[in-house]
Amino acid sequence: MPPLFRCLILACMVLADPALASPWPRQVKEIFLALSAERDARGNGYAGLYGEYGLRRRTLGFELGRSRAGETSAMIWLQRPLGRGSGADRWALSLGSGVIERNGIYMPVGQVGAGWGRGFDAVPLLDRIPGGGWLAVEARVKVAGKLRDEAEIAQLAASGAGRLAYLTPETSVKAEVTLGWHATERLMLIGQLRLEDRQDSGFSSRLAASAVRELFGPVKLELGAIGPLSGQGEAAVKLGFWVGF
Repeated sequence: MPPLFRCLILACMVLADPALASPWPRQVKEIFLALSAERDARGNGYAGLYGEYGLRRRTLGFELGRSRAGETSAMIWLQRPLGRGSGADRWALSLGSGVIERNGIYMPVGQVGAGWGRGFDAVPLLDRIPGGGWLAVEARVKVAGKLRDEAEIAQLAASGAGRLAYLTPETSVKAEVTLGWHATERLMLIGQLRLEDRQDSGFSSRLAASAVRELFGPVKLELGAIGPLSGQGEAAVKLGFWVGF
């Protein structure tokens, strides 16, 4: 069994019941936008705009991004919940397609994802935590056209693994296990285990933690840090702004 799936199964056992915010669909005509930037210790980074729009029984989303490694990406996706939406568990499937550009070359990219979510109120012991929260697991498989040859991969690896992490591989499998807590009315604390198996650099794992605080009206500020556990990657910090209405 590949290391990614062994770690995913272990994470599900440790957290008892998986879940991520994504299995819960947006309300009809509800809009969510997030503008964020990430930068690691070597100066590599990524800036992106993420959005969701609620449709009837579906959520339409998009992602636009630019990495300091010279790659621009755009993707649109559609997510559909599974089942009638009753009970403690929430399930969802998503499909997405887009394009990436690097060195003037454009290639298609496709993505399929699945998520499972459960709120604190349906988890023994966690249901006693004031404020509530959620547990989540989301998995995604992404496939892109070939944009670089073996010589370029070797050059990027020699210049630092962090830069390679901000470029899209031909194939990748990702899984994220998330724990979110509404610490106060204006503050959310989010912890996340990120697992990834890439075609070019193999398996890696990272831990991420962030605080999301309400600023004014629908605007929220996100501050976070990301640390590598195994595989290639560098420590990084994250800054973002959320808007929902």
